[in-house]
Amino acid sequence: MRPSPKLFAALYPFGAGAMGVNLFFASLIGSWMGWPVLTPWQSAAGGLVIGLPATYAFACHIMRLMEKAEG
Repeated sequence: MRPSPKLFAALYPFGAGAMGVNLFFASLIGSWMGWPVLTPWQSAAGGLVIGLPATYAFACHIMRLMEKAEG
């Protein structure tokens, strides 16, 4: 079931923030292999993009839990 736009909008700031932090820390781990470290601004921008599908997946999960609780 598709999540409601209100639920998606409520969860998106948290999903984008989490993805930005994860992206930054992943770039720090990647620096051990010689990859460049992302700046916090680059990580935040990447989090805004990567946060969309992650938030959608989490919102779908929440909807399934809500249906299970009601039924």
